[in-house]
Amino acid sequence: MPVGSGVVGGGRGVTSTDGSRGNSASEHAYEFLFVDDPFGDSFNSFDSSGKTGPSASASSSPAPHPPESAASGDCPEPTSDGAPSPERASSPEQPRDTSPHPHPSLHSPSGTATAGNRSPRPAAAPWPRAHSIAARAGEPLPAEERPLADALGQVLAEPLDALTDLPSFDTSAMDGWAVSGPGPWRLPPPQDDADVLAGDDNSGSAPLRDGHAVRIATGARVPPGATAVLRSEHGDVTGQAELHATRRVTHGQDIRPRGQECRRGDHLLPEGMPVSPAVAGLAAAAGYDRLRVTRRPRVEVLVLGDELLLEGLPQGGRIRDALGPMLGPWLAALGAEVTATRRLGDDADVLHDAVAASDADLVLTTGGTASGPVDHVHPTLRRVGAELLVDGVAVRPGHPMLLARLAPGRHLVGLPGNPLAAVAGLLTLAEPLLRALSGRPAPTRTRVTLAEAAQGHPTDTRLMPVLRLPGDRIRPLAFHGPAMLRGLAAADALAVIPPGGAAQGDTVGLLGVPWASAAV
Repeated sequence: MPVGSGVVGGGRGVTSTDGSRGNSASEHAYEFLFVDDPFGDSFNSFDSSGKTGPSASASSSPAPHPPESAASGDCPEPTSDGAPSPERASSPEQPRDTSPHPHPSLHSPSGTATAGNRSPRPAAAPWPRAHSIAARAGEPLPAEERPLADALGQVLAEPLDALTDLPSFDTSAMDGWAVSGPGPWRLPPPQDDADVLAGDDNSGSAPLRDGHAVRIATGARVPPGATAVLRSEHGDVTGQAELHATRRVTHGQDIRPRGQECRRGDHLLPEGMPVSPAVAGLAAAAGYDRLRVTRRPRVEVLVLGDELLLEGLPQGGRIRDALGPMLGPWLAALGAEVTATRRLGDDADVLHDAVAASDADLVLTTGGTASGPVDHVHPTLRRVGAELLVDGVAVRPGHPMLLARLAPGRHLVGLPGNPLAAVAGLLTLAEPLLRALSGRPAPTRTRVTLAEAAQGHPTDTRLMPVLRLPGDRIRPLAFHGPAMLRGLAAADALAVIPPGGAAQGDTVGLLGVPWASAAV
């Protein structure tokens, strides 16, 4: 069964392309969705029901999802003393209905659903599962040739093999004198202008005679017959134009021999290596003018919301757009080409037309993913015939995020409208998808130790801004509510806090941010 052949939610059946449904208790219905979890043992035992831990089994049922906040689509925050809010605490757990429920996106093409025929959405997918689905939803984009400077940040689409020996000739490693044989050495008269400079082609010159020396610059081609380079600080010149060494000189000293770094045809770097400035420099040294790289994913950002202001102070019930200025640079740091950032307001037809007309590899929407009166993303996806791969994730903030396939090779990621919740969606769904499209390798698993306890959500994973400390430790930061960016702005990573929270000294997974050198 291909990846993403149905909507994924914890505990619901999977709808396949042929219309059949898998039972939530059948492990084979989900087996195609899993990849190795990069965030550690706490997430390694998800079964088909969505439970965690060594006691999870294919027949167990997940706990019901806590109620959502009607205002933001996110759950009420825990109170300051660590207990759930009264609204959450007073909500009794109810048995989960395990009967099949078709997703609203599978209704008629018109997308209409009345109170009598609307079916509940699938339960939210566990965060590790949603992250893995996104990582496997796309294939590397076609390769293209780019000039070296333009290839920075892209990924090699083929191995980098040397086109020449490096160095391509015997080269002086230091300023000094090229000498032949043992010293002392006779120097040419100044009027001969015999100094050897970088860039001089002396390949056809007469060999340097034994007992003679000539001035040479770093990087210059060593003249024929030279046996060593004597550094300027290690030689004395007498009034008779005779050079004496103040230290012992060995054969080949301070000469970089041809092919020392590589020989023509040597394999330098593998396919899939990101093109860093160092990679571009190596490619240039090895003879390349252009590189064959995986094309950058093209991303179009659609910012939704009539309440958003582009400038000035918030007023009249309206607020500043914080996502428009933030998402473009963040996506570019992830290797994407942002083709446009458009602000559409809350108009269902305008959103539909924008999604239907876009030719981007990824359409990224902000807001409108919940079920409010002006939340138009789900109806738009039904109208364009999209295939929902992830519809809601058991993560806080950012629960109402989604991932859909618009057409082969084209996707839409719906981010919540609250800023930190949108970042959670970006890291959960957009980042792994962009990594797959650009051909980047999976990040190295990073686990760190909590210097302080981290309050979690009772049933969901929490992504929490943190500050890295010496000794692979992290400290959780305040101001991590769904609408807040103050904690994120001071952070250099986000910690993956498991359901229920984590104690001081526990190890947790880490997600990097583009502005920190510790990015994973």
